[in-house]
Amino acid sequence: MSTQKLTHATEATNLADILERVLDKGIVIAGDIQIRIADIELLTIKIRLLVASVDKAMEIGINWWQTDGFLSSKAKEAEIEKENTELSKSLEKSGHKVESA
Repeated sequence: MSTQKLTHATEATNLADILERVLDKGIVIAGDIQIRIADIELLTIKIRLLVASVDKAMEIGINWWQTDGFLSSKAKEAEIEKENTELSKSLEKSGHKVESA
């Protein structure tokens, strides 16, 4: 006679609860990797990983994706505008006439 194990939906709920809690509270994983030969440090890699929801990240002051030109069209437009202003100033200093579009 074989026995069958009953699986409950609570197992799936536990995983969902854990994920929700991690995203809600956030979790930080940090580590350093150093390569040394005869007490001479050749390479140091510092790893910092933050796992959190966007809302939680913004709440603690992390919003780098809003200023990254590859992730935000507004940031890309701001970068282009800044670059255009700098180029215009450079051209004006060199004696060239700059016309606005």
